[in-house]
Amino acid sequence: MAEAVAEAPVGAVTDQDVQDLERFRGACAQLREELRHIIVGQDQVVEEVLLAMFSRGHCLLEGVPGLAKTLLVRTLARVLSLQFHRIQFTPDLMPSDIIGTEILREDKTTGHRAFEFVHGPLFANIVLADEINRTPPKTQAALLEAMQEHRVTAGGKEYYLREPFLVLATQNPIEQEGTYPLPEAQLDRFMFHVRVDYPSFDEEIEVVRRTTTLRDPAVKHVLSGEDIVRLQDLVYRIPVPDHVYRYAVTLVRRTRKKEADSPDYVREWVAWGAGPRASQYLILGAKARSILLGRGYASVEDVKAVAAPVLRHRVLLNFNAEAEGITSDDVVARLLGEVPAIEAGG
Repeated sequence: MAEAVAEAPVGAVTDQDVQDLERFRGACAQLREELRHIIVGQDQVVEEVLLAMFSRGHCLLEGVPGLAKTLLVRTLARVLSLQFHRIQFTPDLMPSDIIGTEILREDKTTGHRAFEFVHGPLFANIVLADEINRTPPKTQAALLEAMQEHRVTAGGKEYYLREPFLVLATQNPIEQEGTYPLPEAQLDRFMFHVRVDYPSFDEEIEVVRRTTTLRDPAVKHVLSGEDIVRLQDLVYRIPVPDHVYRYAVTLVRRTRKKEADSPDYVREWVAWGAGPRASQYLILGAKARSILLGRGYASVEDVKAVAAPVLRHRVLLNFNAEAEGITSDDVVARLLGEVPAIEAGG
Protein backbone atom coordinates (compact mmCIF):
# COMPACT_ATOMS: atom_id res chain seq x y z
CA MET A 1 0.00 0.00 0.00
CA ALA A 2 1.20 3.49 -0.77
CA GLU A 3 2.15 5.75 2.07
CA ALA A 4 -0.01 8.76 2.85
CA VAL A 5 3.03 11.05 2.73
CA ALA A 6 6.10 10.14 0.71
CA GLU A 7 8.43 13.05 1.36
CA ALA A 8 10.61 13.75 4.37
CA PRO A 9 9.74 16.52 6.82
CA VAL A 10 11.26 19.92 6.13
CA GLY A 11 14.52 20.59 7.99
CA ALA A 12 14.89 16.92 8.82
CA VAL A 13 18.62 16.59 9.42
CA THR A 14 21.70 18.78 9.71
CA ASP A 15 24.54 18.86 7.20
CA GLN A 16 26.68 16.87 9.61
CA ASP A 17 23.92 14.27 9.93
CA VAL A 18 23.76 13.98 6.15
CA GLN A 19 27.51 13.35 6.03
CA ASP A 20 27.20 10.76 8.80
CA LEU A 21 24.34 9.08 6.95
CA GLU A 22 26.43 8.66 3.83
CA ARG A 23 29.43 7.43 5.80
CA PHE A 24 27.47 4.91 7.85
CA ARG A 25 25.51 3.69 4.84
CA GLY A 26 28.76 2.74 3.13
CA ALA A 27 30.14 1.23 6.34
CA CYS A 28 27.00 -0.87 6.84
CA ALA A 29 27.23 -2.21 3.30
CA GLN A 30 30.87 -3.14 3.91
CA LEU A 31 29.90 -4.69 7.24
CA ARG A 32 27.38 -6.97 5.56
CA GLU A 33 29.94 -7.95 2.95
CA GLU A 34 32.48 -8.90 5.60
CA LEU A 35 29.90 -11.00 7.43
CA ARG A 36 29.15 -12.88 4.22
CA HIS A 37 32.76 -14.10 4.16
CA ILE A 38 31.88 -16.18 7.23
CA ILE A 39 28.09 -16.46 7.36
CA VAL A 40 26.24 -18.16 4.52
CA GLY A 41 22.76 -16.74 3.90
CA GLN A 42 20.74 -15.55 6.91
CA ASP A 43 20.58 -12.04 5.42
CA GLN A 44 17.32 -11.25 7.23
CA VAL A 45 18.76 -12.40 10.56
CA VAL A 46 21.88 -10.28 10.05
CA GLU A 47 19.81 -7.21 9.20
CA GLU A 48 17.58 -7.59 12.26
CA VAL A 49 20.58 -8.00 14.58
CA LEU A 50 22.20 -4.88 13.11
CA LEU A 51 18.98 -2.88 13.43
CA ALA A 52 18.69 -3.85 17.10
CA MET A 53 22.29 -2.89 17.78
CA PHE A 54 21.91 0.48 16.07
CA SER A 55 18.74 1.11 18.13
CA ARG A 56 20.31 0.17 21.49
CA GLY A 57 18.05 -2.86 21.63
CA HIS A 58 18.63 -6.56 22.31
CA CYS A 59 17.66 -9.69 20.41
CA LEU A 60 16.25 -13.09 21.31
CA LEU A 61 17.41 -15.56 18.64
CA GLU A 62 15.35 -18.71 18.32
CA GLY A 63 16.45 -21.63 16.18
CA VAL A 64 17.46 -25.26 16.30
CA PRO A 65 21.12 -26.12 17.02
CA GLY A 66 23.67 -25.83 14.23
CA LEU A 67 22.32 -22.75 12.44
CA ALA A 68 25.42 -20.58 13.12
CA LYS A 69 23.87 -18.37 15.79
CA THR A 70 27.04 -18.34 17.87
CA LEU A 71 29.23 -17.94 14.79
CA LEU A 72 27.19 -14.95 13.65
CA VAL A 73 27.54 -13.18 16.99
CA ARG A 74 31.25 -13.93 17.28
CA THR A 75 31.91 -12.76 13.70
CA LEU A 76 29.93 -9.56 14.27
CA ALA A 77 32.13 -8.76 17.26
CA ARG A 78 35.27 -9.40 15.19
CA VAL A 79 34.19 -7.17 12.32
CA LEU A 80 33.24 -4.37 14.71
CA SER A 81 36.36 -4.67 16.91
CA LEU A 82 34.14 -5.17 19.96
CA GLN A 83 34.74 -7.28 23.05
CA PHE A 84 32.69 -10.47 22.99
CA HIS A 85 31.75 -12.82 25.83
CA ARG A 86 29.69 -15.98 25.63
CA ILE A 87 27.75 -17.18 28.68
CA GLN A 88 26.49 -20.77 28.60
CA PHE A 89 23.34 -20.70 30.69
CA THR A 90 22.84 -23.75 32.92
CA PRO A 91 20.46 -24.64 35.79
CA ASP A 92 23.14 -23.94 38.42
CA LEU A 93 24.19 -20.54 37.07
CA MET A 94 23.94 -17.79 39.70
CA PRO A 95 23.53 -14.01 39.17
CA SER A 96 27.07 -13.41 40.49
CA ASP A 97 28.40 -15.75 37.80
CA ILE A 98 27.34 -13.29 35.10
CA ILE A 99 27.48 -9.95 36.94
CA GLY A 100 30.65 -10.45 38.93
CA THR A 101 31.44 -10.61 42.62
CA GLU A 102 33.54 -8.98 45.31
CA ILE A 103 36.61 -10.81 46.54
CA LEU A 104 38.93 -10.05 49.43
CA ARG A 105 42.42 -9.07 48.28
CA GLU A 106 45.49 -8.51 50.44
CA ASP A 107 48.32 -6.13 49.63
CA LYS A 108 51.42 -8.24 50.26
CA THR A 109 53.59 -5.22 51.00
CA THR A 110 51.32 -3.53 53.57
CA GLY A 111 49.10 -6.41 54.64
CA HIS A 112 46.07 -4.21 54.00
CA ARG A 113 42.94 -6.11 53.02
CA ALA A 114 40.09 -4.74 50.95
CA PHE A 115 37.20 -6.00 48.87
CA GLU A 116 37.61 -5.67 45.12
CA PHE A 117 34.88 -6.15 42.53
CA VAL A 118 35.80 -8.63 39.79
CA HIS A 119 33.82 -8.03 36.61
CA GLY A 120 31.71 -10.88 35.28
CA PRO A 121 31.20 -11.79 31.59
CA LEU A 122 28.42 -9.19 31.26
CA PHE A 123 31.15 -6.56 31.03
CA ALA A 124 31.58 -6.81 27.28
CA ASN A 125 30.21 -5.00 24.24
CA ILE A 126 28.46 -8.04 22.79
CA VAL A 127 27.21 -10.76 25.12
CA LEU A 128 25.84 -14.06 23.87
CA ALA A 129 23.44 -15.51 26.44
CA ASP A 130 23.37 -19.06 25.10
CA GLU A 131 20.20 -21.03 25.90
CA ILE A 132 18.82 -18.41 28.25
CA ASN A 133 15.82 -20.59 29.07
CA ARG A 134 18.05 -23.19 30.77
CA THR A 135 18.82 -21.02 33.79
CA PRO A 136 16.47 -20.22 36.71
CA PRO A 137 14.39 -17.02 36.80
CA LYS A 138 16.70 -15.35 39.37
CA THR A 139 19.64 -15.38 36.96
CA GLN A 140 17.42 -14.48 34.01
CA ALA A 141 16.16 -11.46 35.94
CA ALA A 142 19.72 -10.33 36.72
CA LEU A 143 20.57 -10.41 33.02
CA LEU A 144 17.40 -8.63 31.97
CA GLU A 145 17.91 -5.90 34.59
CA ALA A 146 21.40 -5.27 33.22
CA MET A 147 19.97 -5.14 29.70
CA GLN A 148 17.47 -2.50 30.73
CA GLU A 149 19.67 -0.34 32.95
CA HIS A 150 23.09 -0.90 31.30
CA ARG A 151 24.52 -1.18 34.80
CA VAL A 152 24.74 -3.68 37.64
CA THR A 153 24.85 -3.31 41.42
CA ALA A 154 27.23 -5.26 43.64
CA GLY A 155 28.19 -4.56 47.25
CA GLY A 156 26.01 -1.46 47.26
CA LYS A 157 27.92 0.11 44.34
CA GLU A 158 26.80 0.65 40.76
CA TYR A 159 29.01 -0.44 37.87
CA TYR A 160 28.20 0.73 34.35
CA LEU A 161 28.49 -1.71 31.46
CA ARG A 162 30.61 -1.01 28.41
CA GLU A 163 29.05 0.89 25.54
CA PRO A 164 27.90 -0.16 23.06
CA PHE A 165 26.17 -2.99 24.90
CA LEU A 166 24.22 -5.66 23.04
CA VAL A 167 22.78 -8.90 24.42
CA LEU A 168 21.92 -11.67 22.00
CA ALA A 169 20.10 -14.46 23.81
CA THR A 170 19.36 -17.83 22.20
CA GLN A 171 16.82 -20.49 22.95
CA ASN A 172 16.08 -23.88 21.43
CA PRO A 173 12.45 -24.25 20.27
CA ILE A 174 12.43 -28.07 20.12
CA GLU A 175 13.73 -29.12 23.53
CA GLN A 176 11.82 -27.80 26.54
CA GLU A 177 12.61 -30.41 29.21
CA GLY A 178 14.44 -28.89 32.16
CA THR A 179 13.98 -25.31 30.93
CA TYR A 180 12.64 -22.13 32.51
CA PRO A 181 10.66 -20.27 29.82
CA LEU A 182 11.00 -16.50 29.97
CA PRO A 183 7.88 -14.79 31.35
CA GLU A 184 6.07 -12.49 28.95
CA ALA A 185 7.08 -9.41 30.95
CA GLN A 186 10.75 -10.35 30.54
CA LEU A 187 10.35 -11.21 26.87
CA ASP A 188 9.17 -7.62 26.40
CA ARG A 189 12.69 -6.45 27.29
CA PHE A 190 13.96 -7.79 23.97
CA MET A 191 13.52 -5.43 21.05
CA PHE A 192 13.41 -8.24 18.47
CA HIS A 193 12.48 -11.90 18.55
CA VAL A 194 14.51 -13.18 15.62
CA ARG A 195 13.66 -16.50 13.95
CA VAL A 196 16.71 -18.35 12.60
CA ASP A 197 15.53 -20.84 10.00
CA TYR A 198 17.17 -23.64 8.04
CA PRO A 199 19.35 -22.61 5.06
CA SER A 200 18.26 -23.25 1.49
CA PHE A 201 19.64 -26.26 -0.42
CA ASP A 202 22.38 -24.24 -2.16
CA GLU A 203 23.25 -22.40 1.05
CA GLU A 204 23.60 -25.67 2.94
CA ILE A 205 25.96 -27.00 0.27
CA GLU A 206 28.10 -23.89 0.71
CA VAL A 207 28.01 -24.30 4.51
CA VAL A 208 29.24 -27.87 4.24
CA ARG A 209 31.92 -26.88 1.72
CA ARG A 210 33.28 -24.11 3.94
CA THR A 211 33.22 -26.05 7.20
CA THR A 212 34.87 -29.25 5.93
CA THR A 213 38.08 -27.61 4.73
CA LEU A 214 40.93 -25.76 6.42
CA ARG A 215 39.68 -22.48 5.00
CA ASP A 216 39.72 -19.72 7.62
CA PRO A 217 38.83 -16.44 5.89
CA ALA A 218 39.99 -13.22 7.48
CA VAL A 219 37.61 -10.32 8.04
CA LYS A 220 38.34 -6.61 8.09
CA HIS A 221 37.41 -4.27 10.91
CA VAL A 222 34.69 -1.92 9.69
CA LEU A 223 33.37 0.12 12.62
CA SER A 224 34.71 0.79 16.09
CA GLY A 225 32.79 0.97 19.35
CA GLU A 226 32.89 4.76 19.18
CA ASP A 227 31.42 4.62 15.66
CA ILE A 228 28.57 2.42 16.86
CA VAL A 229 27.72 4.85 19.68
CA ARG A 230 27.70 7.74 17.19
CA LEU A 231 25.45 5.76 14.90
CA GLN A 232 23.09 4.99 17.79
CA ASP A 233 22.90 8.69 18.57
CA LEU A 234 22.17 9.38 14.91
CA VAL A 235 19.28 6.89 14.96
CA TYR A 236 17.61 8.89 17.71
CA ARG A 237 18.01 12.09 15.68
CA ILE A 238 16.43 10.65 12.53
CA PRO A 239 13.10 12.46 12.03
CA VAL A 240 9.79 10.65 11.71
CA PRO A 241 6.78 12.12 9.87
CA ASP A 242 3.65 12.30 12.01
CA HIS A 243 1.73 9.80 9.86
CA VAL A 244 4.44 7.19 10.50
CA TYR A 245 4.04 7.62 14.26
CA ARG A 246 0.30 7.24 13.80
CA TYR A 247 0.70 4.14 11.68
CA ALA A 248 2.97 2.41 14.22
CA VAL A 249 0.67 3.18 17.15
CA THR A 250 -2.43 2.18 15.15
CA LEU A 251 -0.83 -1.14 14.25
CA VAL A 252 0.08 -1.89 17.86
CA ARG A 253 -3.30 -0.89 19.24
CA ARG A 254 -5.06 -3.18 16.75
CA THR A 255 -3.36 -6.15 18.47
CA ARG A 256 -5.38 -5.46 21.66
CA LYS A 257 -8.75 -7.21 21.72
CA LYS A 258 -10.33 -4.63 24.02
CA GLU A 259 -9.81 -1.80 21.53
CA ALA A 260 -13.05 -0.70 19.86
CA ASP A 261 -11.64 -1.04 16.33
CA SER A 262 -9.69 -4.29 16.81
CA PRO A 263 -10.59 -6.94 14.18
CA ASP A 264 -12.79 -9.91 15.01
CA TYR A 265 -9.91 -12.37 14.60
CA VAL A 266 -7.87 -10.46 17.18
CA ARG A 267 -10.74 -10.77 19.65
CA GLU A 268 -11.02 -14.47 18.86
CA TRP A 269 -7.31 -15.43 18.92
CA VAL A 270 -5.36 -12.91 21.04
CA ALA A 271 -5.14 -13.17 24.83
CA TRP A 272 -2.96 -10.06 25.29
CA GLY A 273 -1.86 -7.51 22.75
CA ALA A 274 1.37 -5.54 22.49
CA GLY A 275 2.14 -2.69 24.89
CA PRO A 276 3.56 0.80 24.28
CA ARG A 277 7.14 -0.53 24.18
CA ALA A 278 6.21 -2.19 20.87
CA SER A 279 5.32 1.19 19.38
CA GLN A 280 8.63 2.61 20.57
CA TYR A 281 10.61 -0.25 19.05
CA LEU A 282 8.71 -0.08 15.77
CA ILE A 283 9.78 3.55 15.40
CA LEU A 284 13.37 2.96 16.50
CA GLY A 285 13.69 -0.03 14.18
CA ALA A 286 12.25 2.02 11.33
CA LYS A 287 14.74 4.81 12.00
CA ALA A 288 17.68 2.38 12.02
CA ARG A 289 16.49 0.76 8.79
CA SER A 290 16.29 4.17 7.11
CA ILE A 291 20.02 4.60 7.87
CA LEU A 292 20.81 1.22 6.30
CA LEU A 293 19.00 2.43 3.19
CA GLY A 294 20.76 5.81 3.27
CA ARG A 295 17.55 7.76 3.87
CA GLY A 296 17.22 10.70 6.23
CA TYR A 297 13.77 9.87 7.64
CA ALA A 298 11.69 6.85 8.64
CA SER A 299 8.79 5.63 6.50
CA VAL A 300 5.75 3.38 6.86
CA GLU A 301 7.55 0.72 4.82
CA ASP A 302 10.34 0.75 7.40
CA VAL A 303 7.77 0.13 10.15
CA LYS A 304 6.28 -2.77 8.18
CA ALA A 305 9.72 -4.29 7.66
CA VAL A 306 10.41 -4.55 11.42
CA ALA A 307 6.85 -5.37 12.52
CA ALA A 308 7.26 -9.17 12.69
CA PRO A 309 10.36 -9.33 14.95
CA VAL A 310 8.99 -6.55 17.17
CA LEU A 311 5.49 -7.98 17.61
CA ARG A 312 5.76 -11.78 17.43
CA HIS A 313 6.72 -12.14 21.11
CA ARG A 314 4.37 -9.41 22.28
CA VAL A 315 1.16 -10.72 20.72
CA LEU A 316 0.12 -13.55 23.08
CA LEU A 317 -2.38 -16.01 21.65
CA ASN A 318 -5.09 -17.96 23.45
CA PHE A 319 -6.11 -21.61 23.25
CA ASN A 320 -8.46 -20.99 20.31
CA ALA A 321 -5.56 -19.81 18.15
CA GLU A 322 -3.31 -22.69 19.20
CA ALA A 323 -6.07 -25.19 18.44
CA GLU A 324 -6.42 -23.77 14.93
CA GLY A 325 -2.66 -23.68 14.33
CA ILE A 326 -2.56 -19.87 14.25
CA THR A 327 0.73 -18.18 15.14
CA SER A 328 1.45 -14.62 16.21
CA ASP A 329 3.21 -14.12 12.87
CA ASP A 330 -0.10 -14.96 11.14
CA VAL A 331 -1.91 -12.32 13.17
CA VAL A 332 0.77 -9.69 12.51
CA ALA A 333 0.84 -10.44 8.77
CA ARG A 334 -2.93 -10.10 8.58
CA LEU A 335 -2.84 -6.80 10.43
CA LEU A 336 -0.14 -5.48 8.11
CA GLY A 337 -2.39 -6.27 5.17
CA GLU A 338 -5.41 -4.56 6.70
CA VAL A 339 -4.10 -1.42 8.45
CA PRO A 340 -3.72 1.16 5.68
CA ALA A 341 -1.17 3.94 6.03
CA ILE A 342 -3.62 6.53 4.75
CA GLU A 343 -5.95 5.74 7.66
CA ALA A 344 -3.16 6.07 10.16
CA GLY A 345 -2.25 9.38 8.56
CA GLY A 346 -5.79 10.68 8.64
